[in-house]
Amino acid sequence: MVNSIPMGHAQFAGRFCRKCLYSSLSVKDMIRFVKMVDPDYDIYKRSGYPQDHPIPNQDAATRIVSDIIHDGYYIDFVELLIEVDRSGYMGRRYELRGLDDVVGDIIQAGFSYDKTTKQFFENQRERISRNWGRLVDGNERQMAVLRLDIAGNSILVKENPRNCIEKAYGDLRTIVTKAVVSRLGRLWSWEGDGALGAFMLGNYNRMTVLAGMEILNEMFLYNRTANPLNSELKIRLSAHSGPVVYYNNEAECLKADTIKKAVTLESKAAVPNSLVISESLAVTCEQILLNIFSTEKNSPSGKYRSYQICQEKL
Repeated sequence: MVNSIPMGHAQFAGRFCRKCLYSSLSVKDMIRFVKMVDPDYDIYKRSGYPQDHPIPNQDAATRIVSDIIHDGYYIDFVELLIEVDRSGYMGRRYELRGLDDVVGDIIQAGFSYDKTTKQFFENQRERISRNWGRLVDGNERQMAVLRLDIAGNSILVKENPRNCIEKAYGDLRTIVTKAVVSRLGRLWSWEGDGALGAFMLGNYNRMTVLAGMEILNEMFLYNRTANPLNSELKIRLSAHSGPVVYYNNEAECLKADTIKKAVTLESKAAVPNSLVISESLAVTCEQILLNIFSTEKNSPSGKYRSYQICQEKL
C-alpha cells in the first residue's frame, strides 16, 4: 500500500524514550546527544529554565523528546542512541535502560532497523511516504535528486494517438517508480513530461546513480520490445546532491537550489538517452562506478560526467 500523506513524527508518543533518557543519562549527556542530531537545539530557550538553573532529569527528558518529535529529529535521535548504547561515545560506555522498548515502539509504527546502515526504514510493503515517515516541514537534510525529462514531448504528443501516449507514459512512470522506490528513494514530482526523485537514506548518492542507470537500461529494452509509439521514447536524466529543505507542499520542495541545479544540468548538459551526474555527486562515487561514465566535462551549469545508452553499429 502506498500512502503519500506525510506522517512526520506525529505517530510517536515518545513515552519509552523519555523513561530511557531520565533513567540512563545525566542532563548534560542528554543535551550533548540531542545537539548531535540538531546542533541548534537549546533546551533553555525551549523550556524556559534560566541558563544557570539546573534542570531535573525528568523535565529535561520530557522537554527533549517533545521537541525532537515536533521538529522531526526523533528517529535520528533514536538511531544515535542505538549507536551510543552499542559502541559508547568518546571512550565511555553507556547502558541505555529501556532502549529495546524505544526501538520496538518505532518498529510497531511501521519501520525496520538496518544494522548495516544503522538507520530505520519504512516497511515499504505497508507504506511509502514522500517524507520517509520521518521529516516534517522545514527539515533540512543532505539529499541526492534525480531529474527526468522526456525529450521531444510536444512532438510525441502531436504525432501519436492519445491512448498510445497514455500507455507509453504510464509504462515510463512504472519503470521510474520501481527504480527509485526500490533504492529507498521517493518520487516527489511527476509532471506531464518530467519527474523528480529524491534520495536520503543509506548510500543515497550511489542509489541515485544506480536508479538513473536502471531507468536508462529499462527504457532501452522497452523501446525495442513494448513501445506503442511511432518513434523511440527518449529521456534525459541528471543527478545532483546537496542540502534540501523538506516541505509537505510539493511546490515548496522544488524551490531548493539543489533541485534547481539538477534541472539546469538536465536541460543544459544531458542529451537524449543519457544520465549526467554533477561534480559534487561524482566525487562520492566509487571509481568502479565512475569508470562507466565519461571523463569530466564542462557546461554552463558546472562540471559533470555522462552515461549514455546506445546500440552498437554492426
